Amino acid sequence: MTEFTPFASLVGGMMIGLSAVLLMLWEGRIAGISGIAGRLLPPYRDGAFRSRFGFVVGLVAAPLAMIAFGVEVGQTVSSNIPLMIAAGLLVGFGSVWGNGCTSGHGVCGLSRLSARSLVATSIFMATAFVTVFLVRHVIGA
Repeated sequence: MTEFTPFASLVGGMMIGLSAVLLMLWEGRIAGISGIAGRLLPPYRDGAFRSRFGFVVGLVAAPLAMIAFGVEVGQTVSSNIPLMIAAGLLVGFGSVWGNGCTSGHGVCGLSRLSARSLVATSIFMATAFVTVFLVRHVIGA
């Protein structure tokens, strides 16, 4: 059962929105994780490596900081390695094919009223709904 956490969700959403606005303001860039992480690898086309690296380090450091302060961080990962490989490949393929990821389209694109982001977000949300339904009621995982 998933715990209902309205305050933590509100604060987390505000922090995501604030970070997206600040990245757009200071760097002129969209806070899309797939683009930021993908551009950490060579060839480097601009001088934004440090800011991208800092962004990714922050993503990794945040839950580690919470653990260091004694906050329990719950994460469930499947032990089915072939399933995890297939899922990773599908997510990677989807973010390349969709020209962005859920954070880029769902947070930044929708707030900029991008029609492409509306279509992309509708497709990945519908896919998520169907997947959860199938896993919980048909496959029974």
